[in-house]
Amino acid sequence: MRVGITGVGTHLPECEVTTTELQDRIGKLPRGLLARLTGIERRRIAADDEYASTLGLHAARAALAGAGHEPADVDLLLFASASRDMVEPATAHILQDALGSRAHAMDVTNACNSFVNGIDLARSMILAGRARRALVVTGETPSRVMRPRVSGMAEVRQAFAGYTFGDAGAAVVVEPVERGGILDVDTETYSEHWTVGGIPGGGSRHPRGDEYSYFTGDGHRLRGVFEKIGPSILDRVRARTGFEFTDYARILVHQVTLPYLERFIEVTGVPKDRLEVTVTSLGNMASATLGVQLHRAFPYLSPGDRVLLVGLGGGVSMMTMVWERS
Repeated sequence: MRVGITGVGTHLPECEVTTTELQDRIGKLPRGLLARLTGIERRRIAADDEYASTLGLHAARAALAGAGHEPADVDLLLFASASRDMVEPATAHILQDALGSRAHAMDVTNACNSFVNGIDLARSMILAGRARRALVVTGETPSRVMRPRVSGMAEVRQAFAGYTFGDAGAAVVVEPVERGGILDVDTETYSEHWTVGGIPGGGSRHPRGDEYSYFTGDGHRLRGVFEKIGPSILDRVRARTGFEFTDYARILVHQVTLPYLERFIEVTGVPKDRLEVTVTSLGNMASATLGVQLHRAFPYLSPGDRVLLVGLGGGVSMMTMVWERS
């Protein structure tokens, strides 16, 4: 059996905030600092009455429509996202209630790799005969974990990664296909680096307190880890599949900042003309990044065209997926 992606949908909040506007809100900093360091010009921000499930719901409906299916046609619903509506219950249930499905529903969470992990899990369950057709959804609202004010450069450095964020939703339909589909999956995990960055609040370590609800991290250290593990996993994919970078119609890469992306290109040798650059206009959309890029590329792909997805996630993990359009 071959399993592939047959429908893609995304949703972007209407509110757009420039990096200049964001910097003016958080405190007095050197003019143009955030824009210069991130290369991000603007990003979308969810409204007060929009949640992770809200963004995911709109994307899910679009993905189902694109694949020619109704909610009742799905028997597995995965909400695969770093963001969620609440600690409990799983956001997948909130999404399913709004969508109107009766599928087996659960959350999949692994930082910015959540969405690709969700696609891989859906494929695995279909191959195992546990599901017939899956809907994998992410709704990312990382703007909610930005520190609202900073008092100096020390706080800026600690909270900097949070100021790269933008909000978005994405979804894909995963089901058996006659040709193509998901051809290869690989992962690399270095959990000794789990302290590099994250949101410490909401769990058993720090169940309460606003101070723990903001994203903090060491961006330079995180980039160093990815530079160390990135080339090796891409070399393995090349050796296993026989595909060179030029054999892909598009190469989709998780994007944190523009300098980060440029360094990734330099270290890995990925051709820039194969990329779908979203970070400058939409920021770091966490796990929705690859979904938004896939949605942008989807209309231009012909049957037989291959796409390489490269995910990077805190924890730290890296993931690749080779998909061929059916």
